Amino acid sequence: MIYLDNAATTFKKPEIVYEKMTECMREYCANPGRAGHKLAIRAGREIYQARENLAKLFNIENPMNIIFTQNATEALNLAIKGLLKSGDHVITTTMEHNSVLRPIKTLEKIGVENTIVKCDKEGFIKTQDIKKAIKENTKLIVTTHASNITGSIFDIKEIGKLAKENNILYLVDSAQTAGIYDIDVGRMNIDMLAFTGHKSLLGPQGTGGLYIKEGIKVNSLIEGGTGSKSHELDQPDILPDKYESGTPNTPGIVGLSAGVQYILDKGIEKIRQEEEELLKIFIDGIKDVKGVILYGPKDISKRAPVILLNIGSEDSSEISYILDNVFDIQTRSGLHCAPLAHDTIGTLERGAIRFSIGPFNTKDDIIKTIDAIKQIAKEVNDN
Repeated sequence: MIYLDNAATTFKKPEIVYEKMTECMREYCANPGRAGHKLAIRAGREIYQARENLAKLFNIENPMNIIFTQNATEALNLAIKGLLKSGDHVITTTMEHNSVLRPIKTLEKIGVENTIVKCDKEGFIKTQDIKKAIKENTKLIVTTHASNITGSIFDIKEIGKLAKENNILYLVDSAQTAGIYDIDVGRMNIDMLAFTGHKSLLGPQGTGGLYIKEGIKVNSLIEGGTGSKSHELDQPDILPDKYESGTPNTPGIVGLSAGVQYILDKGIEKIRQEEEELLKIFIDGIKDVKGVILYGPKDISKRAPVILLNIGSEDSSEISYILDNVFDIQTRSGLHCAPLAHDTIGTLERGAIRFSIGPFNTKDDIIKTIDAIKQIAKEVNDN
């Protein structure tokens, strides 16, 4: 089996992730913050360690400003819906995932305005175009760090600078980059950072989070038990309790912490270099194959390890099916929950096949995949 659907969920995970999650379930998985016995204290300590690991990865000063959610989608909804109110204006781009676009479109019903800035055919955004969209009531700019279909990497430092200069908050969706590319919330002027645990952070599904810069007021989406200030009927206003009602996913967060620790120990630069090497082999191997239509930038320094393509006029789902059932290569076809992005690059009607490289793919995986693409393209061309 060759797994190339890592942009959806990384598979496999580091062994330490499995070990730490099993240890948690077997030895101390009590309810953190809800009791004073040693198991609950241990669980709470491990969750705090996860915050510290993430704070180190993203250069966040206070680990308590990291809110755990079940995925990046929940984190983005919390940031967007918790911040914007009637009369506000938000700017985003056509390369965004529906996890950004759908909350923003939903807020139209309560009077929140939006501007969706058009990206170019390779999936890049011009910061100048974002600047042109700024209005007096613009409160928030939301962009991806890298597209989940073309891999195009946005200059989030430049966008963050623009936002700061205009007293606008900046929210970054790092679902495709956290764990591969450097993210420094201070240096890049990121006010809120949404991340998911199950992709390049190498944790399990059901984990993610949101960093909220000190002093930013975001309304909570749910209220309930937090284990703190239990004598009060109002939700605590302290972080992270304000946003973390109910029993947390302790084994999942422990697994996420282990994944982040693996990244910190190995070094994010080494992980990125290894994936870029495989990306270069992949693109060089298919870019001149007759019938293969490759989307996004050819320069690997400008794209995340995501390759989007079509073969001839064939349906993307059919090609993905052949790859899975004939060659045992797992990919994802269709619109990838990003319809405006596909419209931007001209693939809205047919979709495309996405190959996404992860930290446990090998050179042999990529060479075999290139051979499979060449075989399929030859058959398509011959017919």
